[in-house]
Amino acid sequence: MKFLTTEDNFLGIEDPRLYEYGSSKIVIQSFPYEHTSSYLQGSNKGPEEILKASHFVEFYDEETDHEAYQKVGICTLEPYDIAGRVNKEAIDFLYEKTKEQIANNKFVVTLGAEHSIAVSMVRAYQEKYSNIKCLQIDAHSDLRTAYQDNPYSHASALARVFDLGVPLTQVGIRAQCKEEAMLIKNNPDTIHTWYAHMVHSTPDWIDKVVETLKGAPVYVTIDADGFDPSVMPAVGTAEPNGLTWHQGTQLLKKVAEKCNVVGFDIVEIAPRENEILTQFNCAKLLYKFISYLSFYNRI
Repeated sequence: MKFLTTEDNFLGIEDPRLYEYGSSKIVIQSFPYEHTSSYLQGSNKGPEEILKASHFVEFYDEETDHEAYQKVGICTLEPYDIAGRVNKEAIDFLYEKTKEQIANNKFVVTLGAEHSIAVSMVRAYQEKYSNIKCLQIDAHSDLRTAYQDNPYSHASALARVFDLGVPLTQVGIRAQCKEEAMLIKNNPDTIHTWYAHMVHSTPDWIDKVVETLKGAPVYVTIDADGFDPSVMPAVGTAEPNGLTWHQGTQLLKKVAEKCNVVGFDIVEIAPRENEILTQFNCAKLLYKFISYLSFYNRI
């Protein structure tokens, strides 16, 4: 298994025992796939820029009072070669790669470009955990049957997950079409949507979100635009009124404490020249979530 060493790996980890494949519980896989972006382009550069920014993230997390990488080991795989694959072929390729990592008993973290890849990981984990649920942090519902005649569009990412029969819990939604709104209304038992305005006006919203996830393995898919543009400005389609840093991290902390999280991804950043806030915050978010999961012995 080809993996990155200190110069290029996540966090710039120097001790081989803590970044080599065989000794690491976590693997980070990068899939810089961009084919259906409908507004700003450049998400294919997201995974690489997050890894670069991670070298400036501190190892020690003051909130959990430990250095998670020392406990779990984090292996960063070489980016996957897309080799001209698009739509179903690309989705199936990443599904097979993820399935391989799960078979090797790795906790898989995926850095993607488009959100369309989420179904790859959910499908792979569903084969191991038939009752899996999915938590989606996002500005957009991504529940269109198809967008621009493409069912594998980023705007249909969670529609493909829903097609698998996987219950969804969505947080931060604040942009959708009527088709998506009706799908949510017509499926109250299997799609639980916390719109941004509900998050901001409901004091115990985190507990209520977590309640929809308890009792089943949980896969978490994080679109960077779920956070407010003041936190994650460099995204494909920025929407105002998103999650604050504190809201997002405290949700992930409670999910790590109360739920059996089996894997997660971070997608949809479109890095800008001379602006590092988004990729740095994504790198910090990735490590923060790992720190929570490590602290609560989920990994």
